Amino acid sequence: MTGLALAHPGALALLAAVPLAALALWRSRRRAARLRLPGAAALRASPGPWARLAGLPRALLLCALGLTAVALARPRVPDTRPGEASVEGIDVVIAFDLSTSMKAVDFRPENRLHVAKQVLKDFIARRPNDRMGLVVFAGEAYTQCPLTLDHGILSRLVDQLRFGVIEDGTAIGNAVATALNRLRESDAKSRVVILLTDGDNNAGQVSPLEAARIAKEMGVPVFPILVGRGGVVPYPVDTDVFGRPIYRDVEIPVNPELLQEIARTTGGSYANATDRASLAQGLDAVLDRLERSRLSGLTAPPEWRELAPALLQPAFWLTAAALLLGATRLRPFP
Repeated sequence: MTGLALAHPGALALLAAVPLAALALWRSRRRAARLRLPGAAALRASPGPWARLAGLPRALLLCALGLTAVALARPRVPDTRPGEASVEGIDVVIAFDLSTSMKAVDFRPENRLHVAKQVLKDFIARRPNDRMGLVVFAGEAYTQCPLTLDHGILSRLVDQLRFGVIEDGTAIGNAVATALNRLRESDAKSRVVILLTDGDNNAGQVSPLEAARIAKEMGVPVFPILVGRGGVVPYPVDTDVFGRPIYRDVEIPVNPELLQEIARTTGGSYANATDRASLAQGLDAVLDRLERSRLSGLTAPPEWRELAPALLQPAFWLTAAALLLGATRLRPFP
């Protein structure tokens, strides 16, 4: 039982109910009405084997109560030894464009933002061993989530991404620089920035090529993925009286040459995603070509094996046996 732990140790206080229940059963038995007949003393001389087991149902119930109290404390033992964990994976920061141009619906019937969020969540779910972080940008860039292995939280944050929380624009240089800042303290051998954008740089204090040079010095490849076709695309400009969006063809400027230059400078690669499938393929291709590294120093919680089921099962059968015996062979008679 080395390493035995209790998830709810306070539940052991219920063990005090065992002697109290034993006392209550004894007192109730003492106070039970008895039928006394003349000459009955001779009949008590040699009790049968079942008579000697008259207290068995009560004893079984007390044992079941004790086992249940211990089970409620949730005893458990570690299946693996906690401590330093080595996880094979890559440190990835995703820079996600939240500019209003992501409202374009060239991914019919949904807009670019909706499709990019769904594909990104699927991508996160398929990479359990990669630490991932999230940077969002429009006219400015902000860290939405630092590097983490808790992909459940990261997926929920992706699901909450909305337009209008950042001043509009497309600050690609700021986005890459913020992502690199998230990777600065990383000790992983493979560190990656994935840039998801649908437009050209038109805001921010850091130029995209300056950010690319910093990435090259850090040894971090940047993988730009251009989301959408670019050019003239359907764009919601208003709503009708029923609240349905009204679309108009709008020219959205793109600069694939800039994204290709960022990829060349940093040692990454450029991709253009014109539909859901090509976006998913672009994301997967980024990491599949990279060497794995060891992320050490992560404190991994131990895997626990619960012992409560092994206690509740005999408690159930002891209770069933006590009720069965108490209703048949060992039924009390005054």
